[in-house]
Amino acid sequence: MFFTTLVNKDNPIKPTYLNKVTLVKTKNINDEDVLIEENTLQNFLKLKDFFQKRKIIIGISSAFLPLDNQKDDFFEASFSKIEKGFSEHHTGLAVDFAIWVDNHYIVTKEEAQRYSSLYEEIYSYLKEYGFILRYPKEKELSTKHSFEPWHIRYVGKIPASLIVENNLTLEEYLNNFSGIVVINKEKNMTSFDVVHEISTLFGIKKVGHTGTLDPLAQGVMLVAINKATKIVELLTAYEKEYIASVKLGIQTDTLDITGTIINKKEIPKKLPIEDALNFYKKTYLQEVPIYSAVKVNGKKLYEYARNNKKIILPKKEVTIKEIELLKKEKDTFTFRALVSKGCYIRSLIRDISLYLNTYGTMTELIRTKQGNISLDNAYTLEDIKNGNYKLLSITDVLNYPVIIVDNTIAFKIKNGQNLDNIWNIKDKVIFKNSQEQILGIYEVNSDKLKVWKNF
Repeated sequence: MFFTTLVNKDNPIKPTYLNKVTLVKTKNINDEDVLIEENTLQNFLKLKDFFQKRKIIIGISSAFLPLDNQKDDFFEASFSKIEKGFSEHHTGLAVDFAIWVDNHYIVTKEEAQRYSSLYEEIYSYLKEYGFILRYPKEKELSTKHSFEPWHIRYVGKIPASLIVENNLTLEEYLNNFSGIVVINKEKNMTSFDVVHEISTLFGIKKVGHTGTLDPLAQGVMLVAINKATKIVELLTAYEKEYIASVKLGIQTDTLDITGTIINKKEIPKKLPIEDALNFYKKTYLQEVPIYSAVKVNGKKLYEYARNNKKIILPKKEVTIKEIELLKKEKDTFTFRALVSKGCYIRSLIRDISLYLNTYGTMTELIRTKQGNISLDNAYTLEDIKNGNYKLLSITDVLNYPVIIVDNTIAFKIKNGQNLDNIWNIKDKVIFKNSQEQILGIYEVNSDKLKVWKNF
């Protein structure tokens, strides 16, 4: 489930929401039974234990409210009437906590103000346990809710850290936060698996990758989050570098070792592998593998393969920019290749093997680079779960000039107007406002600049 589910005055809770939530029972500060989402409770108890060691006692005053509840009884004096379906307490992810001071729990804003430094200390550790202060001061325009010192919300550790470190609200995080994370994809995962994992970890649904890697393959995979998905097509177009291993003498239906062997052929005694590699250092029409997601007549090629339907495979122009032999043994070899967009290494191996008068099947594949992003800059999913990663910005991964514009030009960009090319831009340009926020990417159109993507 998404722990970042947004419920506010503009976003009522969905009727099916609770189908995906596990609510568990615990005790509030009055020793009454209350319900709370299970992960939220586990992390709140860790937070509570942490502060107990610091001689600060906190407890739950209010948590889950069923849809048929209109008020929180404990804070009846300080809460206005909660509109049915629009309260965060319906999620089970929200907690109103109370602090034990001078032999009683603080339950009013007046008291909370007197102990503001104590609350600030608690806020400073919330992100470590996946919580945020949901309605902070001076963010009322974003949350459309007045400051509540005791109302915290479980969103997960990664979203909580990003929200706190960037001084965002949950609304701002879900609407405006963006970035690119460089994944070192492991074997036996699909590209979709990686995207789904990143989407869940960051609590953002709008996530996309910039070039499919087969389950057999590993290595660099750029995953764009939120508004960064607008530049996916640019990142996909970047050249890519691979290291591939080949077993000669066999061919499978998938052109890799995971498939079924469909052809065998004796391996010639003389194998001019370097000659074969050099022959394919060129631009040529490459036949697309039948097991691929390329569409023909509206259907993906692998759908034809699975249904045993014959189809004329399309050919695409690809460029092998660099290629070199790394290792050679009796019936195997390994090579490095720098290739253009759309090149299938499985197909390249098939073509090289036919040049050698035999068959060949890919046994391993590592993408070592995409554009200027190398494997050295990549993180495993485990790294990311442990908070060991760095997000790249749109300007980090695009090699275009960046121009800061004044409010007049910013207004024109916001409205998608063409601009005079007073900066002598040759291709594309990234425009930012004085707060370093990306406004849009423009491209040359005759003597003007026209919007390519607006942010």
